[in-house]
Amino acid sequence: MATSSSYSTAPTHFRRREVLGHAQSKKISGLIGFGSRRISSSRLLLSRPGNFLRDRRIFRVQNVSSESKQKLRDPVTQSDEGSSSDLGSFTPDASSIASSIKYHAEFTPLFSPERFELPKAFYATAQSVRDSLLINWNATYDLFEKMNMKQAYYLSMEFLQGRALLNAVGNLDLMGAYGEALKKLGHDLENVASQEPDAALGNGGLGRLASCFLDSLATLNYPAWGYGLRYKYGLFKQRITKDGQEEVAEDWLEMGNPWEIVRNDVSYPVKFYGKVVTGSDGKRRWIGGEDIKAVAYDVPIPGYRTKTTINLRLWSTKVPSEDFDLHAFNSGEHSKACEAQTNAEKICYILYPGDESVEGKILRLKQQYTLCSASLQDIVARFERRSEGHVKWDEFPEKVAVQMNDTHPTLCIPELMRILIDLKGMSWKEAWNITQRTVAYTNHTVLPEALEKWSYELMEKLLPRHVEIIEMIDEELVSEIVSKCDMSDPDMLVKKLNAMRILENFDLPPAVTDLLPKPEESPADDLKEELDSDEVLPSNEENEDEPKDTRKNEVKLEPPPVPPKMVRMANLCVVGGHAVNGVAEIHSEIVKNDVFNDFYELWPEKFQNKTNGVTPRRWIRFCNPDLSSIITKWIGTEDWVLRTELLAELRKFADNEDLQLEWRTAKRSNKIKVASFIKERTGYSVSADAMFDIQVKRIHEYKRQLLNILGIVYRYKKMKEMSAEERKAKYVPRVCIFGGKAFATYVQAKRIVKFITDVGATINHDPDIGDLLKVIFVPDYNVSVAELLIPASELSQHISTAGMEASGTSNMKFAMNGCILIGTLDGANVEIREEVGDENFFLFGAYAHEIADLRKERAEGKFVPDERFEEIKEFVRSGAFGSYNYDELIGSLEGNEGFGRADYFLVGKDFPSYIECQEKVDEAYRDQKRWTRMSILNTAGSYKFSSDRTIHEYAKDIWDIKPVELP
Repeated sequence: MATSSSYSTAPTHFRRREVLGHAQSKKISGLIGFGSRRISSSRLLLSRPGNFLRDRRIFRVQNVSSESKQKLRDPVTQSDEGSSSDLGSFTPDASSIASSIKYHAEFTPLFSPERFELPKAFYATAQSVRDSLLINWNATYDLFEKMNMKQAYYLSMEFLQGRALLNAVGNLDLMGAYGEALKKLGHDLENVASQEPDAALGNGGLGRLASCFLDSLATLNYPAWGYGLRYKYGLFKQRITKDGQEEVAEDWLEMGNPWEIVRNDVSYPVKFYGKVVTGSDGKRRWIGGEDIKAVAYDVPIPGYRTKTTINLRLWSTKVPSEDFDLHAFNSGEHSKACEAQTNAEKICYILYPGDESVEGKILRLKQQYTLCSASLQDIVARFERRSEGHVKWDEFPEKVAVQMNDTHPTLCIPELMRILIDLKGMSWKEAWNITQRTVAYTNHTVLPEALEKWSYELMEKLLPRHVEIIEMIDEELVSEIVSKCDMSDPDMLVKKLNAMRILENFDLPPAVTDLLPKPEESPADDLKEELDSDEVLPSNEENEDEPKDTRKNEVKLEPPPVPPKMVRMANLCVVGGHAVNGVAEIHSEIVKNDVFNDFYELWPEKFQNKTNGVTPRRWIRFCNPDLSSIITKWIGTEDWVLRTELLAELRKFADNEDLQLEWRTAKRSNKIKVASFIKERTGYSVSADAMFDIQVKRIHEYKRQLLNILGIVYRYKKMKEMSAEERKAKYVPRVCIFGGKAFATYVQAKRIVKFITDVGATINHDPDIGDLLKVIFVPDYNVSVAELLIPASELSQHISTAGMEASGTSNMKFAMNGCILIGTLDGANVEIREEVGDENFFLFGAYAHEIADLRKERAEGKFVPDERFEEIKEFVRSGAFGSYNYDELIGSLEGNEGFGRADYFLVGKDFPSYIECQEKVDEAYRDQKRWTRMSILNTAGSYKFSSDRTIHEYAKDIWDIKPVELP
């Protein structure tokens, strides 16, 4: 860690003259804050020290808002705002960058002035970079506004961005200049960048995909931006203790976020509760209830080597100051006084708050509605402003595309309907036509619990107007189904209606039931009539003379429980949108043939596939510079960063010994970095000469970290049964690395984390095993950790139960970095294997089409577990890994039926295939020439999985938007 506390030879405290030159300092003081504008220090970035006003140009932070803007004249140049198009041709050098950093250290400080240590250096550097982004950011949206082009809006509950500094500097192509500037100031760019906390705005692949998409949208010059929520505490920060996973609040905002700009003039009212009334004009209106404000925070998203810089708008929630109850506070009722503010602010406290309680469910629904309502109000305001007083609502879908990333933003559909009908005065037919043409839906899961359902009662209470609109959409859906179904098969019709309706467990409308034949009375109905009569069943003939208690002989039939009324959000997405896409070829087929088969039969034209992708900038170019240099050298161009199809050129050199040597050297260099990181984070020492075997992703039973760790236990047990010589001959040394968070209330997932750490504690301290096997759980896995681990990976595990992983994106990142995958034929694994070649992918396990029959076999008690699997379960139960009782964890793999049992995710079924496949991995790794060839071919075959390709497909097939590049 650098400890320099001064700017090279400069004093520790800077005066204004040292940054600007003595003569200019007073003049700039007068200009800063001119009128309603703020002077950006971009001028300093564009001039050498002492020459600040030589070019006589001043730049400002222009508000990227939804309000109309008055044209201002520049106080120095007397030119109109937006006339700084010549700035893009200026490339700042290290000296001007150093001046900019020094300026921010003094004039936009977040730290005391005495020292210039790493945290302060980071914030000053980030603010300097942001100045460069602001110029392009403002120019980008000036262009979008003037051209009034169709724009895409990507709504997601998660954006897992990672650190922004190196990504921004790299995209601006200023890595060398910033590195040199910081050296002048006594620091190293990499050490400065390490001070940045990961933005706690997401958790897993859903959020990382959204961030990759924004990078590609900017890089490809598409008019688009993202909408999300500004979570104060994120999901949680994960700590690993002797008890397993512990959760504490994220602190990413405690020192401020240098990338965001609050837009206090961009806020929208959001309402909950209240009631719906009919006005004198016959229109329905939502009144009363709980009111909050959503305020915009904007984050610039730069493209790679392009001026285009798009926007991620995050909403934060609050109430006006007048909602603070001053009287209650002065009366000593302090909690009551702050109640309104607390209720508003907590909406954006936590990503995915626990929803075991009613209060938790309400909070989650509030989050989802806040995202949808604020975003759509903003989108509508932008459309109206761009229309310049000539609003044509039928053109709304020609100017706006709204993409719902999973089911969380489903309320976009009834919210857009509410705005159009209640606020803009449209008819139902007009509003429904506009909504369906505007909105599209990406499905990310086949898991039933993730295809969200909300309690009708809760939603009716919290969002009464939206429930009315959803009921009307459901009514229209029922009418369409009836009109297109064969009425000669009423049972099939009822089955379809029950599966497809948005409202679950609701009676069919009378208009439908009148069309169905009346059911004949059954014997059960006759029995019920008899039981309901006054007759008493005869009693036992014994003791006839005794008084008879007839109540003993009454047969009481308990009524079946009434299933709760629910709102199916995924069904609403399919009905309300014009396009539905899966995120891998196999997943899209499951969506069409299983999850939404009835809808697919009704509207086949709606369904598409859009295989996920990841940005090659962050996931090769920036996180793996050694490998990037090798790729560029052998391909002969760096254009692969934008045209990943060029990666396929590596296939020609896969057997070249010089390339293979360079390839292995780069991999080992990355492994050494990870070994150092592991020592720092966990205290364990690992060998960089061992195979690095990595599984990093959200902890979930379907992702089967349990299968992985049980395979490691099997490996360990067999090692212990051998002599030292036999062990060395049989097994390749491995470092098995896990990372990922288990949701705070997901008990079984947390048991898996505990089990992994217990196994690691035993194996890592076993002197018989030494460096032949290590098990590491990396705490608080995030994007920055991934950027370290993925370049160092040699084997990566993507071993979900077939048919349950929609796509995956980490599998793509690993393949891009020359890592070989072991996995099932699931999600994007299918397409990766096709591209890299069957011989360069370690395949095991059951196929997706077999899963249903295998579960049925289990339920019928016909499954016979492999004796090796039974052996390992007993070994775990023996206490080999400590005193913790793992009966519940192992018990989930046993039995034939029941919640949490019967091995629903088929760990036992796939275990034999898995350990046999691992033996093939060892065999391949011993031949380093073969392994390196496989590694090269994995990178070469990953060309298809760039998010640039995915975004082009969305733009063409779903959004109908065109790229536009700044001049």
